[in-house]
Amino acid sequence: MIEEIIEKMSKLVTDLQDSIKHDIEDIKNAKHEGLLDRNDEKHIMINEIADLKNQLNQALVAKMQEGVDVNIYRDKVNSLEDDLRELYELNKRLAGIVLPVKQMYKDLVDDITAANGGQIFDVKA
Repeated sequence: MIEEIIEKMSKLVTDLQDSIKHDIEDIKNAKHEGLLDRNDEKHIMINEIADLKNQLNQALVAKMQEGVDVNIYRDKVNSLEDDLRELYELNKRLAGIVLPVKQMYKDLVDDITAANGGQIFDVKA
């Protein structure tokens, strides 16, 4: 049971890492539609990882209550933690690319709005 949860989590984390790597490449190549296409998938994976984390914690607690030495899972859990750290670093890289672009667009909209007296569109009926 615990091994299955760890395997599922590892697979999802790897898939999420791959998705973020694709996002970074798509941003570099200005293929922004790819980002949008993967967004829903990433949210689903993140939710599944969170659910599996809760299941893993519950399963480990249950094993400890049974008197099982859960250190037998230490290497697999450590590997999973390493994968999660890599995911965190990839996500930081993506944010480092996306946030400046977001700010640039915000600044452009602010400039256009200011130039039009506080309105983006000057509608005349």
